[in-house]
Amino acid sequence: MAEKRRIVDAREDEDGNISHVLLDGNQNFTPVEKAIEMTEGGKIEGVHVVHRQDGIEFLRTNPDGDKDNNLDTMAKD
Repeated sequence: MAEKRRIVDAREDEDGNISHVLLDGNQNFTPVEKAIEMTEGGKIEGVHVVHRQDGIEFLRTNPDGDKDNNLDTMAKD
């Protein structure tokens, strides 16, 4: 089985929502929709998919006490 990837950076859109993530080993950012699919398929570690009641899905980092690896923090750097 292939090793799971980690998110190392993020970008946000003009509304402040995470739109793209950078996976370790990649040079190009991946759209968050693709990263959600990969996460649900067990290919990305350290994050999980949140399914809101209104049908919106988004990624959230798993709690570990380190705010530096939160997607919102990465997008602001």
